[in-house]
Amino acid sequence: MADGYDLDFLPTPVPLPRPAQPVRELSYPRFTVLLDPARRLAAVTGVTIDGGALREVPRSGDWRLDPRIDEELQTGPAVYARNDLDRGHLVRRRDPGWGDAAEARAATEATFFYPNAAPQAAGFNQSKDLWLGLEDHVIAYAEATDQRVSVFTAPVLADDDPPYRGIRIPLRFWKVAAWEGPDGLAAAGFLLDQSDLVDLSEGLRAAPPLDGFRTFQVPLVEIEAIARVDLGALADADVLPHRTVRPASRIELGSVDDIVL
Repeated sequence: MADGYDLDFLPTPVPLPRPAQPVRELSYPRFTVLLDPARRLAAVTGVTIDGGALREVPRSGDWRLDPRIDEELQTGPAVYARNDLDRGHLVRRRDPGWGDAAEARAATEATFFYPNAAPQAAGFNQSKDLWLGLEDHVIAYAEATDQRVSVFTAPVLADDDPPYRGIRIPLRFWKVAAWEGPDGLAAAGFLLDQSDLVDLSEGLRAAPPLDGFRTFQVPLVEIEAIARVDLGALADADVLPHRTVRPASRIELGSVDDIVL
């Protein structure tokens, strides 16, 4: 099952971002999850996408625990039962689905291991406009240009995330896409806030309205600070002109047309 994220996938080597806390490294076909066992959620995921070799693989696979680690270190099915939480793929099902048919199928099925999931309010996990739309935009860009892209995604594991069924529900998520541009390595970072969708007062209901969540393109140094993760050379490759941690440098995304690449 394991070959994992490839740091030499792009012409410029890109090591997997490293979180500050201790993690368990779990390798799957074409992607890696760095699991925070204290939070029972991923602190970092990294996947490689070959736009010139992507396949349309029929959806297959069921969510399951990873047998390589103890069940109590994973956020499993009990957290998602009888509420409005979705099992949100961090590495999306289609992202590693490239190469020959057998390899693509094995890679997409591996995305259904619970370490690759995080609790997401149904509203934003199913939105075609922002978070999901952003992820589709990355895939469409890779396919249209036969581009290779490395993508890193994780929840922000904040100390004040609200407790729920033995875990703490992350209120924000980050994503970084990296590719080789005409001037070398290029990267773009995004932050999604679902704080206004998470209401724990009635057993966790996704609170209306759906526009209560917001997606921003942000400087990568801001992601480093908020998520406490070292992005290495990615931070120097940021396509945003302002690389300081200040709210004014954020771009709120109303659609994928607002993305700066």
